Parts: sequence; C-alpha cells; structure tokens
Amino acid sequence: MTTVIPSFALTGLAPALLTALTAQGITEPFPIQTATLPDSLAGRDVLGRGRTGSGKTLAFGLPLLSRTAGRKARPGRPLALVLVPTRELAQQVTTALAPYARAVGLRCATVVGGLSLQRQADALRAGAEVVVATPGRLHDLINRGDARLDQVEITVLDEADQMADMGFLPQVTKLLEQVAPQGQRMLFSATLDGGVDRLVRRFLSSPVTHSVDPGTATVTAMTHHVLHVDAVDKPDALTRIAAREGRTILFMGTKHRADRLARQLLSKGVRAAALHGGKSQPQRTRILEQFRNGQVTALVATDVAARGIHVDGLDMVVNVDPPAEAKDYLHRGGRTARAGESGSVVTLVLPEQRRDVSRLMATAGIRPESVQVRPGDEALVRVTGAREPSGVPVTIAAPPVAAGRGRTAGGSGGGSATDGGARPAHRASGRSRRPRRPRIA
Repeated sequence: MTTVIPSFALTGLAPALLTALTAQGITEPFPIQTATLPDSLAGRDVLGRGRTGSGKTLAFGLPLLSRTAGRKARPGRPLALVLVPTRELAQQVTTALAPYARAVGLRCATVVGGLSLQRQADALRAGAEVVVATPGRLHDLINRGDARLDQVEITVLDEADQMADMGFLPQVTKLLEQVAPQGQRMLFSATLDGGVDRLVRRFLSSPVTHSVDPGTATVTAMTHHVLHVDAVDKPDALTRIAAREGRTILFMGTKHRADRLARQLLSKGVRAAALHGGKSQPQRTRILEQFRNGQVTALVATDVAARGIHVDGLDMVVNVDPPAEAKDYLHRGGRTARAGESGSVVTLVLPEQRRDVSRLMATAGIRPESVQVRPGDEALVRVTGAREPSGVPVTIAAPPVAAGRGRTAGGSGGGSATDGGARPAHRASGRSRRPRRPRIA
C-alpha cells in the first residue's frame, strides 16, 4: 500500500494550488484524494475506483495542474487532456478546475458537441494547456487539423464506465493512441466492466489501484426506498412527489416520456423541466442553471443527460422508470448524497416490475425500505415529502438575454428554455425557432 496523506499541505502540490484550495474553503482531502494524490503527483499511472460525488475531479485535477504548471502549450498542441462522456460533465470539470488553473497560469479549453466548433478551435489555437473534452468533438477538431495530441503528457479518463456504456470506447482508444506514449494516464471509474478493463490493460502501465467506495457500495448518508404502487395510482402519486419542497430529479427511460411528464407536471402547478439529449446544448445549460437557482424544482431527466449533473443540496432522486441495471441505479443515486451530504433514492415499482427491481437491488447490494402506497397515504408523505400541487398551470420564463450578444446566462443560441417543449404564453418576442438537434458527443 502506498503512502496516504492526511492533508493537502503534505502533498507536495504547487504552493499556488494550496493557496487556491484555502481560498475555496477546501482544507481537508476526501478519501479518494488522500489515497491517490501521492501516486498521481509522482507521475504514476492511477486506476481510481470511486462512486460519483466522491471527489474524483480534484483527485485527478490537482496533480494534473501541479505537474503541468510552468509549461506553455504551442497552438493546437495541449499538454494535458481530460476525457469525459457528456457535455455537462465536461463543463462541470472545467468549472471545478478553473480557479486552480488560474492560480498556476494554465489555460483550459472545453471541447464538446452542441456548441460552436470554431470557438473551440480558436481556444485550442490560442494555446490551451489543458483540454476537457468529449470524445466525438475532439475527434472532429483533430480531423480538421485544429488539434494534435502528441504533446499530451497527462491523460485522464473520467467516468470511463459511462463512456463504455455510450459506445465511446473505439473513439477513446483512437485518442489514447495519439497522446505521448510515455505520458501519465489516470482512469477513474465506478466499475471496470463494459470493456474498461481492456483500456486499463492496454494503456495504463503498472497502474496503482485505489478503490474508495467501490462500484456497488451504498452510502451511509443515502437512504433507499421502493414504493410499490398500482398503475392507476402512479400518475397522481408521482405528481405529489414532484410537488414536494426542495429540488428533485425524476428519472425517465426515454426523452419522449420525460417531455410528456414535464408538460403534465407544469399543467398541475409543478415547476418542472425536461433534460435529455434531444435538447440543444444552450438549452440544457440554461435548464440546469434554472434547476440550480430554484426556478425549476423538478428536473425530469434521462440517464444520458443526467450524467455529470452536480447540484448542491439535492436531497432526493426518484426513479419513475426503474433502471435496467444496477450500475445505472448507482449512477442515478449518485446525484444525491454527494460529498458527505444526505439524500434519498426513491423507486416507483408497478406490480409487474417487482421481480426485476428486487433482482436489481440485490445486485447493487442495497436493501431498500419497501412500502405499498397510494396518493394521500401517510407513508408517501413520510418517505418523499409528497404534497398536493397547486393545480394552477405554470410556465418557466426564459432567462434574460444579455445586451449586445443575444446570449443568455446559460450559453449562446435561441430556443425555448421551457419544460418539455411547453412555451410560456406571455413570451413577448414570439421567437420560437426549433433548435437543431446536435449529435451527442
């Protein structure tokens, strides 16, 4: 077992990073950081297994920045690369690393689909040292000649199991073949199935493995509930749960079902929004911001769109459609009870779904509290905080447009920021052009 450090001050991080950590109010490392930093700062290849929300971003971000500090990238030739499966996670990682990158004078570029290809090319050509990217868009920029990876000395794969689930492993493999062959590789994943183990064997050299909160671990601060409900009662029970106080993520199996539920909730007086891959990136960014600031209280999401969502204080996740696999259940639940906070995961189960959900829970190593509920039951209120919605239809106003650029607080572009396709009746401009459906990168 390698050295474990109790504080950031003993890691050997660049002094400017220690100052930045203090400025951000971060004084003690999380377990995954405590375990991995000695090895990652020493330049070793690291395989980190930890559930989402366990502090992985700084676990790889701090050594990446510390080891890259003092170097300058040539145009289009980044020095460090972080590959992630979704646009939201890319933006979350960039935001998390930004104050530390500034502290050591490094420039970061975010490379994702759904936003301006030319702006991203310009950022690379300006000499970004650190690139946070989804595989598809990075391939596009390389093929255009806007980027080369031969100077990349540090490569990170974050949420590698999700990249495998989304079919990105062939692209990831091609990208890893282009980085500096003797460089450092760090791979973080909740599980090692779906071909992730092949990536590890091929591209990581004698990796040091650290398992913190292994893939099937439950969190003591997270409670799990199965609510058995009859089909005739499910819509009403679901509406009451969505009307609870506080922010809630409701998971659906498809984007069409997510859109439909968001419209239904809006009509009942619940401030809901749908988030899925059919939304343009500016729409997704704006909806997430509305969820964070409380304009939207019920976010109806699909698995793909919800990866990478980090919202402080989110205390409940609801599986409206039970997930197909245990690891999907764990990833969904990882949106709550993050960084030591508490949270609940609630799964609505119809009679015909009982056997499959029971098997899924056993695989995930979870023993949920199970109860039969109907709308208005005390048990439904006790578990979820369900309450009667107002019944008065609501609309969610689009964020204000910044003067001059036509950009909103969440990003560029038009399109409605309303929920599930609903449009506010009072919108003065009347603009409602349909956004182009981008390829998910």
